[in-house]
Amino acid sequence: MSAGSVGAAPRHLPDEVGLPSGEPTSSPDRAEGVHSWRHRFASAGPYILLGLGAVLAAASAEAVMDIGERYVAAVLAVAALALQLWWSLNGRRRVARGPAHRLYYLLRWALGFALSWCNPIFAVYAVLGYYDAGMLLPRHLVRPALFATAITMAGSNIGGLPPAEGMHWLAFIALLALHSGLAIGFDHIAVKESEHAAELRSANNRLARALQENAGLHAQLLLQAREAGVADERRRLAAEIHDTLAQGLTGIVTQLQAATDSTDPAGTRDHIERASVLARHSLREARRSVQNLSPGQLEHDPLSTALEKIVAAWSAQTGVRAEITVTGTIEPLHHEVEATLLRIAQEALANVGRHAGAQRTGVTLSYMDDEVSLDVRDDGNGFDPRGLPPRGDGGGFGLGGMRARAERVAGTIAIESEPGLGTALSARVPLVRHE
Repeated sequence: MSAGSVGAAPRHLPDEVGLPSGEPTSSPDRAEGVHSWRHRFASAGPYILLGLGAVLAAASAEAVMDIGERYVAAVLAVAALALQLWWSLNGRRRVARGPAHRLYYLLRWALGFALSWCNPIFAVYAVLGYYDAGMLLPRHLVRPALFATAITMAGSNIGGLPPAEGMHWLAFIALLALHSGLAIGFDHIAVKESEHAAELRSANNRLARALQENAGLHAQLLLQAREAGVADERRRLAAEIHDTLAQGLTGIVTQLQAATDSTDPAGTRDHIERASVLARHSLREARRSVQNLSPGQLEHDPLSTALEKIVAAWSAQTGVRAEITVTGTIEPLHHEVEATLLRIAQEALANVGRHAGAQRTGVTLSYMDDEVSLDVRDDGNGFDPRGLPPRGDGGGFGLGGMRARAERVAGTIAIESEPGLGTALSARVPLVRHE
C-alpha cells in the first residue's frame, strides 16, 4: 500500500505578520471559526493521525515490514505518543515559538521520518509538519522545516526510504521538488496575504483616526458657524432696531413734542394721530424682530408648508399677488438649512414689498438630488445689481445679509435684475437631510 495519497503539500499559513495562522481578514465570524478549528486540530489532530498511522501500519505490516522493523516502529510509535502527551501537558504553556517549541517540532519530525522509513504509511502522521510549522517555529526556520517535511513525504510517495534503485532516486528527487515547491510556494503566498492584511488593518486604523479627527474638526466648524450666526443675528437685530424701532421712537417723540408746542387744536390732534401711527408701526416692527429670533414657523410645519403660509400672509398684507410652487420630492432638511431658506424668503419678500412696486411675485422651492434652491421673482421696478454694496444698503440686513446666511451653510445667492424688468433672486444650498 502506498502513502502517496497523504503526500500532497497542504497550504501553510504563517503567524508572523500579525494574524493567527490561516486566519482570514474579511469576516470576524469566519476568523473565529477558523481559529477554533485550528485549536481543536492542534490538540487532537496529532493523536488522531498517529493512531490512524499505527492502525494502517499494523494492517500492512506483513507486506512492507520485517520483524525487526515492526518492533522498531512500535517503540517509535510509543515514543511519539509520549512526546505528544508531554507537549499537551506542558509544552503549550511555554513561551510561543521558544526553545521548547523548536525541540518538540524537531523530535516529532525525527519520529515521523523514522516511522515513515519503517513503513511509508506513517506519512499520515509526518504530514503534521506542514500545518503547524508557522505556529511552532520562528519565521526564519519555517521554510527549512517545510523542506524537511517534504523529504519525509516524498520518501513515502516512492514506497519508503532509501530509494531502492536509480529510477526510485529520480522519482524521489522529482517528488521532493514538487512537495517542497508547493509547500514553500503556498507559504510565500500566505505571507504576502498576511502582509497585505496587516497593511489593510493599518490603513483602517489610519482611516479611523482620520474620521475621529474629522469629527472633531466638524464639531469645531459647527461651533464656529453657530458663533458666526449669533454674531450675524446680533448685527441684524442692531440694524433693525436702528432702522425701525429707534427711528420710529424718534418720530413719536418729535410728533408728541410738536403736539405739546402747538396752540392749534387741529394741529395737535394731527401730531398725536401721526405719533399713534408711528407707535403702531414700531410695535409691528418690534414683534417682527422678536419673531425673527427663531423660525417659529418651522416648529410645527415643514419648510414647504411654512413658506406657503408666509407667502399667503405676505400677499394679504401687501396686496401683491403671490404664488408659490414646490418641485421635486419634499424631504426633511437639517434645521439650519430650513431656517436659512426661510429667512432668505422672508427678507426677499420684504424687499419686494418695500422697494419693487411689483404687481406679481412668484416663489419656487425646488428639491434636487444634492441641493435645494429657492427662487423669488417679481415684475417690479428692478435695479442694477452691479451697484449693490457687499452687505446691503446702509448697513441694513439686505441682499448682502442673505448672501452671508447662504454662505454659512455652504450656499450661494444669485441676483438677476434690470431697471424696469423686475428681479429674480436664486438661493442654492446643499441638500442636508435631517438626522
